[in-house]
Amino acid sequence: MAISQIWAPWRMEYILGQKHGGCVFCDMAKAPPGEFRERLVLIAQPHAYVCLNRYPFAASHLLVIPRRHVADIASLTDDELSEVAHLVRDSSARLRQAISAEGFNIGFNIGAAAGAGIAEHLHSHIVPRWVGDTNFMPTLADTRVMPEYLDDSWKRLYPYFSDLPGEQGPQP
Repeated sequence: MAISQIWAPWRMEYILGQKHGGCVFCDMAKAPPGEFRERLVLIAQPHAYVCLNRYPFAASHLLVIPRRHVADIASLTDDELSEVAHLVRDSSARLRQAISAEGFNIGFNIGAAAGAGIAEHLHSHIVPRWVGDTNFMPTLADTRVMPEYLDDSWKRLYPYFSDLPGEQGPQP
C-alpha cells in the first residue's frame, strides 16, 4: 500500500511564523507568569526555567533553559549550572509520574555543528521515551506523530511542577 501524502502541519507554523531579531528564549525568560501557558512555560526559577518544546521530537518534550543569554555550558555560573541541573533532574522525575516515561534522551546540543537549532542560547532537551516508540515516520518521511496537542500536554504537566520553587502561570 503506497502512501501518497504525509502531513506535518506543525512545520508550516515554524516556516511561516514571524521571525524577529531577538532571542526567543530570552523573550520567554522575561515573560510574566500570566503568559506562561501560551509560551508553554511550566516553571520559572531565578536562573532557569522549564518549557515544552514548541517543535517536539516526542510528546511532552521539555527544554530546560538558563535565563541568561549564553551559548555554552562553560559560560554558566555555578548557581546557574546547579539550577539547570536540578531542573533537568526534577523534570525527568515529573515526566515519569505524569506520562509514565520509561526512559529519556537528555542532552545539550552546543553549537550549530552539534545540531543546535538555536545555538546562541544554551538549552537542554529532555525527550521522554517508551519501549517500542520508534517508528518509520521520522526516518523516512521527516514527520513526527504527536499523540497530544501542546496545550493539552501543558495542562497535563502543569500540576506536576507545582511543588517546585519558582513561579508558575495561572492554573489551567
